[in-house]
Amino acid sequence: MATVWGVDSAAHVTADLYQCVLRNFGKPRVWGRYLTTVPNASEGLTPAEINFIHRQGIKILPIYNQFRAAVGFQRGQIVARNAVFHARRLRAPKGITLFANVERFFDIDEAWIRGWVDAMYPSGYRPGIYCDPVRGDFRNAYCQAVAKDRRVAQQAVLWSAEPEPGVTREENAPAFQPVKPPCAATVYGWQYGRDSRSCPIDTNLFDQRLLASLW
Repeated sequence: MATVWGVDSAAHVTADLYQCVLRNFGKPRVWGRYLTTVPNASEGLTPAEINFIHRQGIKILPIYNQFRAAVGFQRGQIVARNAVFHARRLRAPKGITLFANVERFFDIDEAWIRGWVDAMYPSGYRPGIYCDPVRGDFRNAYCQAVAKDRRVAQQAVLWSAEPEPGVTREENAPAFQPVKPPCAATVYGWQYGRDSRSCPIDTNLFDQRLLASLW
């Protein structure tokens, strides 16, 4: 399987941060960034930042994190529509994957996952979920959602936070072995290292097939 190396950051991608990553880690093919500003959590993408990232030949992986629980079908739909609104506001093209940021400590149920997928489908964007399939409730909720609606497994792309061997330089990245839920799942991303001390980024590997639906 062909993979590409990348990073994600809650901070804006400035020239200084980009040079920090180049110097300490390597050249990312993908940069995960948040669609909106959430106090004490993330700085939202700006048009100037988008242009800067694209000028470096890097694909943007859009993340939506303006929610703190993932419970209920209607709530899943609402979060999806909000993510789509902000993607359109930033002029993200249709066909790209928008990733819901589901942290391991979130309350989550299968209905929310189905709602996220259901509302994303008619928007022209694709449903992605950043998740921890080991710790927390995501694993069970996801497999229950798949059992109730096969579109979840067919349409959703997962970005796994497990296992976590630690931050590395690009050339020292581990083989692509993310933990997957114990049911049908497309896992194209793996955040294998969190909270670098050198630059404010996490390190990732992605299945090369994901590139076609990144920005």
